[in-house]
Amino acid sequence: MKNIFLALLLLVGVGSVSAQKRAAQKTPALQKVSAAQKIPAVDENTLLWRISGNGLQQPSYLFGTMHLLCAQQIDLSDSLRAAIASTSQVYLELDMENVQELSGVMGRMKMNGDTTLADLLPRPQYDSVRSFFSDKDNMIPFAMLEKFKPMLAASALMEADMDCPNPISMEQLIMAEAKEQGRDIKGLETMSFQMSIFDSIPYALQARQLIDYVRNYGKGDSRKEFEEMMQAYLLQRLDKLEGITRRDGAGMDSYNDLLLFRRNANWVQQLQRLMPESSVLVAVGAGHLPGDKGLIRLLRAAGYTVEPVANNMLRKMEKTL
Repeated sequence: MKNIFLALLLLVGVGSVSAQKRAAQKTPALQKVSAAQKIPAVDENTLLWRISGNGLQQPSYLFGTMHLLCAQQIDLSDSLRAAIASTSQVYLELDMENVQELSGVMGRMKMNGDTTLADLLPRPQYDSVRSFFSDKDNMIPFAMLEKFKPMLAASALMEADMDCPNPISMEQLIMAEAKEQGRDIKGLETMSFQMSIFDSIPYALQARQLIDYVRNYGKGDSRKEFEEMMQAYLLQRLDKLEGITRRDGAGMDSYNDLLLFRRNANWVQQLQRLMPESSVLVAVGAGHLPGDKGLIRLLRAAGYTVEPVANNMLRKMEKTL
């Protein structure tokens, strides 16, 4: 997409870590849901999918998250709560309950070799970015941000600019419900692996994307693209989310294999080992679900039945749509 940083909200779970930390005490009260509650079928405009067949004794579930939302916009559906209650384990992209895994996260966000933005940008562009970030409230100091991988620096900016008092991740709500239900929470990937993804994309290319983001900040096209993505997620339109995340990204589209397709294939291999042993709910960025190389089709190609499940998230959001 034109703004690769927005796509990261649907593709890479590291963005949900800071949202979880900032809003840890603000998770809405959760409603008890029985594992026996019926989980209805629905058309394909949904983020929740049932995985069955191919020798599975119990169904597992797949859910598409967004790593940064407003707390007043979202709620877990009864169907998702029932899915969590009916499974033994919850798998996120990262195990955000693992203190050892998350320790030193700020250090891992830094570029290798003591590289800073000053090494990547001409002085006028560097000064422009420094001024832009320094003017933002509630931000990590620029002296630290300029050492971050540029994609992650932009993610911090997006969180600070969310037009709501309580930014939150869907992962946080799922984790709270899983703990309420006494379910184990695990991760498909490690923090080190996700950080290595950003080391595989040239820092100079990331820096150019950051400059474009700063230049277009608050302008019509940039804001329209963000609102389009948010609307597609809240309406659970995977077809639209696929279109948004596959748009040309000024050279970033060549990294779809790294950010998306290769990870999807790896996750399906993991699920083929996990699901016969115990039922699981897998909650990953919604951008991973649709498409020929998306999780839904890959699981079907592996012999599983993957069916849409009703997922009414609109009860608190009707006035915003």
